[in-house]
Amino acid sequence: MRRYIVGLLVCVSFVASGQSYFKYDPIPDASYDEIEDRLSCIENEVPLHFNEKVKGFIDYFTIRDRPYTRDVLSKVDLFFPIFEEALERYGLPEELKYLSIVESGLRPNAISRANAVGLWQFMSATGRMYGLHNDWYLDDRMDPYASSDAAARHLRDLYSMFDDWELALAAYNCGPGNVRKAIRRSGYQKEFWQIYNYLPRETRSYVPQYVAVLYTMNYAAEHNLFPESSHLLPAYDTVMVSQYFHLETFANQLNVCLDDLLDLNPNIKRGAIPEGTKDFALKIPSDLKPFVAQNRSILYDTAGKVGREHLDYLARNTPGSTYGRVRQVYRVRSGDVLGTIAQRYHVRVSDLRSWNNISGNMIRVGQNLNIWVMPTYNSSTKDLYTTTSARDVNTVVPQAGQKVHYVQPGDTLWEIAKKADVSIEKLKSMNNLKGNTIQPGQQLIISSK
Repeated sequence: MRRYIVGLLVCVSFVASGQSYFKYDPIPDASYDEIEDRLSCIENEVPLHFNEKVKGFIDYFTIRDRPYTRDVLSKVDLFFPIFEEALERYGLPEELKYLSIVESGLRPNAISRANAVGLWQFMSATGRMYGLHNDWYLDDRMDPYASSDAAARHLRDLYSMFDDWELALAAYNCGPGNVRKAIRRSGYQKEFWQIYNYLPRETRSYVPQYVAVLYTMNYAAEHNLFPESSHLLPAYDTVMVSQYFHLETFANQLNVCLDDLLDLNPNIKRGAIPEGTKDFALKIPSDLKPFVAQNRSILYDTAGKVGREHLDYLARNTPGSTYGRVRQVYRVRSGDVLGTIAQRYHVRVSDLRSWNNISGNMIRVGQNLNIWVMPTYNSSTKDLYTTTSARDVNTVVPQAGQKVHYVQPGDTLWEIAKKADVSIEKLKSMNNLKGNTIQPGQQLIISSK
């Protein structure tokens, strides 16, 4: 006999009719011993230790946040074959595919507070170590195929360091250095649960959460959890692009939904492939490949003419953008503040905050700051200076607490002032504007504090 511990009343609304109804969601009970026995049945190469901490996460996925679990279940058929292929390529346990659920909830464009990105939540530096390029336009960390291959290689390398899958998973979350530190502080114990108390707090939850996710995905039906929909992509083929390429224009020419094209190419962040790209493999619905091949010249020519200047301007002037810049590292000295450092390097305070994950104005002596500066002026880089200096009409640097607005095509000073609830004269004064001319991409301060 199946036992039920609770039922959820879920309100479902129909927008068109304004009606709603309540749906009863029975949740089958599962005892501690029953869950432990189920885990033992699916344990393979990665140990699946069971305890109260793991049980707490299992309760979360099977009881407290069932909509999240159903959403994940709806995407496993889309992403798991990609993960399985990558893991098999490097001889790794297939059950590692569940790690991406812990990392991102199977969202290719997931971005964490620490700026980890993609299905496998790569930080920029780690991603580049494994060949994942990212810039203002493109981010390979959002490409399911490229990021899965990189994640498999990263996991392989971590396992080679620790010869233990639980420690390799912990290192994936907090880095091998923190795991080695925990091993030393524990008296050189070599198992995850032996060094548990010496790991960062987030990592202590990471491995138990992985075990809970693996259990939930394998025994979803036993907990009355089923996908309410299925996320699938159309069959696709690729065409090579080696030029600036505006995706919406291309989609309109093919009479294809732009969202479908973006779903096939989640690594395109700004709706365009930048100038200078070589052999970008653009995914398109496979049934359109013959048409594109026959009309390549006119399709590419048209897609190469729309929005280039506007996007190029935004790429160079959006706070935190590194597009067209080179990185320097500055070591903070006594007496330094963000404002003086920004002036010295001709960047904005908001850029410094973005590049270094700084939320306020606090910096400390000896701290290393990443500063992305314009390259040395010469015949090959002069266009970078021309583009930014000729169009960057707003030189005011926002201060802490000030709100900003990025001018969109069609915006007027009157409309912006009205939305910000300030006078036009006040708006012009805050931004050192002499006339009424503004340009798309321009940054305007819209509040003093």
